[in-house]
Amino acid sequence: MATSRAHQSVSPTSKVALTNVRVFDGERVGKPQTVVIDGGVIGDDATGAREIDGNGGILLPGFIDSHVHITTEDNLQRLTRYGVTTAFDMATYSLEHLNSVRGKPGLTDILTAGISATSSDGHHVKIPNRPPGIVDNAEAADQFILDRISDGVDYIKILADIPGPDQATLNALVHAAHKHNKLVIAHAVTYAATRMAMEAKVDFLTHAPADKAMTTADIQCMVDEKRMSIPTLTIMEMVAQRRPGAKYDNIRSSVRDMHRAGVPILAGTDANTVKGVPANVSHGDSFHHELELLVDAGLTPVEALRAATILPAKFFGLHDRGVIEPGRRADLVLISGDPTNDITATRSIQRVFCGGFEYKLPAQ
Repeated sequence: MATSRAHQSVSPTSKVALTNVRVFDGERVGKPQTVVIDGGVIGDDATGAREIDGNGGILLPGFIDSHVHITTEDNLQRLTRYGVTTAFDMATYSLEHLNSVRGKPGLTDILTAGISATSSDGHHVKIPNRPPGIVDNAEAADQFILDRISDGVDYIKILADIPGPDQATLNALVHAAHKHNKLVIAHAVTYAATRMAMEAKVDFLTHAPADKAMTTADIQCMVDEKRMSIPTLTIMEMVAQRRPGAKYDNIRSSVRDMHRAGVPILAGTDANTVKGVPANVSHGDSFHHELELLVDAGLTPVEALRAATILPAKFFGLHDRGVIEPGRRADLVLISGDPTNDITATRSIQRVFCGGFEYKLPAQ
């Protein structure tokens, strides 16, 4: 299943050749070479290009944050500044407002679920000025999905909460979304809600249960059913500090065990500036903390980089980005350190290109 919205690269006005850069190819860092940016994509001919000396720095594909909430253009500015060139909005109200903010040349490309699905007694109904879609029974599921398709969303977000939609309704929502070739991401922060989302056959679980670690059988089910995890360790670390009965060790051990079993882990922060939610997470800088937490949970630095680039592009069906090769979208991050050895080096950003446009970084 692939996302629906066609993403057209916006062409910058000049061809650029980044010389003396070492490219991360998804597995390792190569020898110094030249990478050409031509018309918003990566080219293969440096003729006539303006040269920029990369000084031996490491060139990464633009980072992909697999869980954010967008409210203002400032959110996009911060994401781009910190090298996040694509982000998956996991429900924003309203879609009209989001569309007025996103799509800015040279800023983070945003895909979206539009509004999420919950029941009239769900927790998210109480968030001020952020009403989700109400789906109180299985019979209403088809219409909710059709409405989101009419909105032009890229995927579907459902809220597996207790209280929240019952099992039959979750099942119906996922079935209807899959019938229309839409991926489904389920919010689930407790063990019981996680089990409900898994029974509904969602494609992605976002967050990880804080009240109980996932069992070996749960994780094997995720492997067998080819389900992905976006654990959002940054916000869950904060939630675990504030919510009675929540323990970060449960979250961390679930991620460690999922990773060991072969469940694809994607980097996502749940960055948001929304009032009335359990925790606010800053856009952009939090992504680097997320990578550090993934390494702390058992991923190698290279695996964390893959969780931030090639894997989200692959599993969300964005075949125009996530790797550095001719014809791909020119989303690039040049850094001075080596994050394949020390993941904190992702913070040493020297240049950011988004859709071929160089983002002007603040003076160091």
